[in-house]
Amino acid sequence: MNLLNLLHLCDTLFPTGGFAHSDGLEAATSNGDVRTADDLSAWMTTVLEEIIARQDGPAMLAARTAMLGGADAEIVRIDRDALALKPAATLRRGSRAVGSRLLQAWGTTYPSERLEAVQALVATRQIAPSLPVAFGCVCAVAGIGSVEAVEAFAYTRLAGIASAAMRLMPIGQTEAHRALARALERVPAIAHDLAAAPREPQSFAPRMDIAAMSQQYLHSRLFLS
Repeated sequence: MNLLNLLHLCDTLFPTGGFAHSDGLEAATSNGDVRTADDLSAWMTTVLEEIIARQDGPAMLAARTAMLGGADAEIVRIDRDALALKPAATLRRGSRAVGSRLLQAWGTTYPSERLEAVQALVATRQIAPSLPVAFGCVCAVAGIGSVEAVEAFAYTRLAGIASAAMRLMPIGQTEAHRALARALERVPAIAHDLAAAPREPQSFAPRMDIAAMSQQYLHSRLFLS
């Protein structure tokens, strides 16, 4: 594993545009579903257990494996499935936006023939790419192992939630990072489980899906999705 590449990928300095997306948290804070630090912890737990462990995490690892094996057709299938599992149009657009930016930025910073092949799939509109697929492809070319890839993906998603929460809720840095720390404690076990037993992505997070679908109807917004 290339530790420096992993740190670079996870650094908020890296220009993926993730700051513009809250994954529906803005709607949840607006309607009162998420008001306190405990509510935020519960939201993060749902993201970790339902979105990362069952949906985006498996898709990301499958994309990484397909990337390593040069299986472009499999990357196309995984990308379509990853987007189809997101019922909210705003989440699909957000996943595409961040995924595209990640793939473009990494390919420009660390040129790779294998990554160019995936970018050709984007240019011909065969893939979006969704965020988990882009992340998995980048991890493959960056030499990041499967366990570390899940941990990195989970960290970036959970840290993004903490960052959004500090803009949306009456919560300070200490409380937000405590909630983040509690969620991160569970990440290694999930990462090892996913790496040891690859699975097809699944989706069941109805309250989060409703929040994401409601976000576009807010009177004013800080985030795109």
